[in-house]
Amino acid sequence: MPYDKEELEKFRLSGHILRETREETRAYVQENIPIIDICEKAEGLIRSKGGKPAFPVNVSINEVAAHYTAPPGEIATIPEGSTVKVDIGVQIDGYVTDTAFTTAFNPEGRSMTAAAELALQTIVNNIHGGMTMDKIGSLAETAIKNRGFKPISNLTGHSVGRYLIHAGTSIPSISGYNPHKVHTGEVYAVEPFVTLPDAIARVDDYPQHTIYRFLKSKSLKTETAKKLAKYIESNFHTLPFTERWIVNILPKETHKAAFKELLSSKSIMAYPVFIEASKKPVAQAEHTLLIKEDGCEVLT
Repeated sequence: MPYDKEELEKFRLSGHILRETREETRAYVQENIPIIDICEKAEGLIRSKGGKPAFPVNVSINEVAAHYTAPPGEIATIPEGSTVKVDIGVQIDGYVTDTAFTTAFNPEGRSMTAAAELALQTIVNNIHGGMTMDKIGSLAETAIKNRGFKPISNLTGHSVGRYLIHAGTSIPSISGYNPHKVHTGEVYAVEPFVTLPDAIARVDDYPQHTIYRFLKSKSLKTETAKKLAKYIESNFHTLPFTERWIVNILPKETHKAAFKELLSSKSIMAYPVFIEASKKPVAQAEHTLLIKEDGCEVLT
């Protein structure tokens, strides 16, 4: 549904903060630095600029495509020669913008990154209100394949909304019959994912979870779990969060059991880490767009 003037200004402020954060974070990403430092630096920048993270900063390396953030106590660093995707979101009063960039420390990764950026820019240059999803997907796929790479078939862009990262509409990066349309006045995150020509070009769920989301307060047995659930609901609403953000809410000796109770009761859900099915590296580029009748406004 189209947004009013006040709501659009919140999207624009969110996008402004996110754009600055992305560029400052891009300059910070280097080989051998701790992954947790990238996450916490970007999240800290967002807060210092007057926003809130819309989700934990994702730092996804090589064949990891999405949904990885540093867990509490993470000691891993950026590997030399790797392809690193950093996905960042900001919310202002719940109005979400989303962006991502890839930093590659190898020639192949840099070429994939250029293909992802070309696909994104091609969509930005051509999208308008009323354009069908199959047209958008075809634009992305053609741009990527013309550079000698493949789009990931089952990762898509998405509409965003208030306290919603994925607001119900998907934006494909592959061709195929899809008559649904983007609508003037709505806001969409467009994010082509690119991999090698000999890859399966699909992501699978990996049995690792570092990002979570509140679902509903269920019948919780312990007061500590109830306290933790209340904190999560009031601070993050329906937006994703990381355990890093809540480890100090309860005493250390009770946190683990309370968090486990929230998961087992399905008061919160866990997002699986996404891995390219053939373990090939992945690059990504992303902007959030406000759709206009004759084009778009890049919010990020």
